[in-house]
Amino acid sequence: MVYVFFATGFEEIEALAPVDIMRRAGIEVKTVSVTGDSVVAGTHGVPVVTDMLLEDVDWNAADALVLPGGLPGATNLGACEPLCQRLVEAAGKGTLVAAICAAPMVLGQLGLLQGRKATCYPGCEAALEGADYTAAMVQADGQIITGRGPAAAMEFGYALVDALQGAATSAPLRDGMIYTQLLS
Repeated sequence: MVYVFFATGFEEIEALAPVDIMRRAGIEVKTVSVTGDSVVAGTHGVPVVTDMLLEDVDWNAADALVLPGGLPGATNLGACEPLCQRLVEAAGKGTLVAAICAAPMVLGQLGLLQGRKATCYPGCEAALEGADYTAAMVQADGQIITGRGPAAAMEFGYALVDALQGAATSAPLRDGMIYTQLLS
């Protein structure tokens, strides 16, 4: 199970593109509100009805925990103490942890990027405490995946599929979604 966490002010494309891509790959994905309300408004005012609330997450079933960026969404995720505690526990167990745009700041502040390659939205680099900042669109290092920003949302989604199911699943998905033609 992959859990994608939504806080008020999340970046819509960074949340929904990876969810869509992973679901197309047949991965079970649940969107999770950390606000206490199942409807969460994005940074551009788009309301999204999440699948569940934070208190309903089955942490033992988690194959991956994903943080979309956006401001103040990433800041709000970082202020959610129960989520932050679970991110640290998951990373300690080797569970895939991923964040895009401003959200890698949360991982940096929790010490999860120490000695790892990571990327984030330009201007957020100082919060990637202990990381080797790469400025890549998507950066995978062990069980941590980070993405740079809105333009990286699809590649971030494919990287999650790669990590969870391998290139044999993501390659035809990229072709079927005409993504490979975009890059040629």
